[in-house]
Amino acid sequence: MVEPIKKFQRIGVMTSGGDAPGMNPFIRAVVRTAAGEGIQVFGIEAAFEGLMHGKFREMGIREVGGILQRGGTILMTARSKEFREPAGQLEAIRQINNAGLDAIIIAGGDGSLNGAQVLAKHGIPVIGVPASIDNDIYGTDMCIGVDTALNTIVDAIDKIRDTASSHTRAFIIETMGRESGYLAIQAGIVTGAELVLIPESDLKPEDVARTIADAYKRGKTHAIVVVAEGYHPGALELGAMIDAMDIGFTMRVSILGHIQRGGKPSAYDRLLASRLGVKAVEFLIAGYTNVMTGLNGRDIVPVPIEEVVSNTRRINPDYIHIAQILSR
Repeated sequence: MVEPIKKFQRIGVMTSGGDAPGMNPFIRAVVRTAAGEGIQVFGIEAAFEGLMHGKFREMGIREVGGILQRGGTILMTARSKEFREPAGQLEAIRQINNAGLDAIIIAGGDGSLNGAQVLAKHGIPVIGVPASIDNDIYGTDMCIGVDTALNTIVDAIDKIRDTASSHTRAFIIETMGRESGYLAIQAGIVTGAELVLIPESDLKPEDVARTIADAYKRGKTHAIVVVAEGYHPGALELGAMIDAMDIGFTMRVSILGHIQRGGKPSAYDRLLASRLGVKAVEFLIAGYTNVMTGLNGRDIVPVPIEEVVSNTRRINPDYIHIAQILSR
């Protein structure tokens, strides 16, 4: 949505939902871009929870020095049940008005962008920035944090494979992805997994056991099955079920967990976060409000937040097809 161009003097910046590597480069880009335009920036600590309680601090160029390579977020993040209620939303609007903020820039996933849409409906100009390691946000080719998380997963699977080969074992390795199998399917392709199980998959435990047993019969010294956490049954239950079957391999289960969220952002994530942060401020100055900065090919484009939260990003079926072909 393009509004009549106005002079923004004070804006807020927030990181929300699950942390994603690259959030700090995003914050840095917003602060530095705004400073160059004479705009004051106030960091909102602890996301919507902090917004409701007025946890604002002014941020200048000095405050964002040395954070480019840091994982996590210096503004902290949280999920807020209170903000989902009308009373919490009104309190957030009151805090924004009391602080004299002209607009809010919010980086986060689907829930965070839904929160941005709530603010927009209350008349607060907002810009959303996609930051989610699941890469499940509609309207952008890539989200902040995905590349770093994927590289962390690949490194872990490569190391687990060494042990699996040394002991003639089959490993079930669980990645994050409650509703999206993006990380699992990508990791499965680039690590040569025998099988990838995602929420979108309908493979049964019997199918998994058959695939692992076939790998053993072919003389393989190991087998790797990558499982997104949203697949049912979960990795631990699946591992126990298959271990009770006669498949040849000894089964082991490894849950990667929150290690996938941490660590230094990759070069790609630093660059993407910087681009999205710069564009978020530039879109505001150009008169865009209530839009998300989306990566479309090589370009950063404004995507209406209402469109983003009204649609679901699906996994490209080509990736599933490729994973099936290369696992043979």
